[in-house]
Amino acid sequence: MSATNAQWMSELPPKLWDIPLHHLSIPGSHDTMTYCLNKKSPISQNQSKLLQVLNKVIPCITRPVVLKWSTTQALNINEQLDAGIRYFDLRIAHMIDGSEKNLHFVHLIYTTALVEDTLTDISEWLQNHPKEVVILACRNFEGMTNELHQYLVTCIKNIFGKTLCPRGELLTLKQLWRHGYRVIVSYEDEFTVHRHKELWPGIPYWWGNKVKTDDLICYLESMKESGRPDELFVAGINLTENFQYVLAHPSASLKKMTLPNLPYLNAWVRKQCPGPGTKCTNIIAGDFIGSDSFVSDVIALNQKLLID
Repeated sequence: MSATNAQWMSELPPKLWDIPLHHLSIPGSHDTMTYCLNKKSPISQNQSKLLQVLNKVIPCITRPVVLKWSTTQALNINEQLDAGIRYFDLRIAHMIDGSEKNLHFVHLIYTTALVEDTLTDISEWLQNHPKEVVILACRNFEGMTNELHQYLVTCIKNIFGKTLCPRGELLTLKQLWRHGYRVIVSYEDEFTVHRHKELWPGIPYWWGNKVKTDDLICYLESMKESGRPDELFVAGINLTENFQYVLAHPSASLKKMTLPNLPYLNAWVRKQCPGPGTKCTNIIAGDFIGSDSFVSDVIALNQKLLID
């Protein structure tokens, strides 16, 4: 894993500094925090009752299976930032038996990392990379009460302070730098968003829910045909297992399913073009982002904006 993309935004050609963020090509990580899932964690409350029963009856079998199909990233948050990731898919939850104010991340099971600690890590990294801008997509909110939403927003404001970009017109890099804005927080809870000007509405995510690469690419192409949103949005190149696939491949994992398909997915990535056109892409998010040239390929798409 290389840190050569750690300052890619500030290293873009100056002509691109005047292009709105939703017309640039930005690399993202799908289910960002799954590198630190807790082997001893309970199964998420949102999962099926069957899975929760199996976890109680035969945890020695259920837990390892769930873990290997829940893990979508190998790099930690600082390594992802160094690699050039600028969109982070943060699934936030409060465990039923968890302490009152400890919020975790979740994907089938919960993480060891706490939300407040992770946001602090991101803030500290940004202090050392003054021209990089990150997009934090806060989602899921399993087990969250209004009080916990208020607690989370207070944490976000305290940690990022004046670097939070208030919602409104999407700015260019040059405008963001001028105002000192470094962080865009999208928040998939409308009631909370309306109460806080620092929060942006949820960012659309094109999730194909496909096992096969060809099917996923067909889905993404069909979404492009329908036209891109005139806002930040994500095209997810992440494959998704289903119950039948897991049963048919007992020794497999999400990583074993994903890695052989990355060359085909990245071939699709390299054909994309950012910009305002209806078939243009913006944020592209993937799994196991340090395994190949994915991040560099997404960043390189910005060069197409220089062609008149």
